[in-house]
Amino acid sequence: MLFRNLLYTGITRAKKLVVFVGTKKALAMTVNKQNSAARQTALAYLLRQTGK
Repeated sequence: MLFRNLLYTGITRAKKLVVFVGTKKALAMTVNKQNSAARQTALAYLLRQTGK
């Protein structure tokens, strides 16, 4: 699961240091790949339930 949003999250949550383990090619593929899958959450359902 190499996706740009996951890489960004890991980098921004790091407090002092980020270490990339892998090839330059894998990192480049990650930077250029976006997660096109729809997120599966229950947010809409929960909002409907609290609105009753």
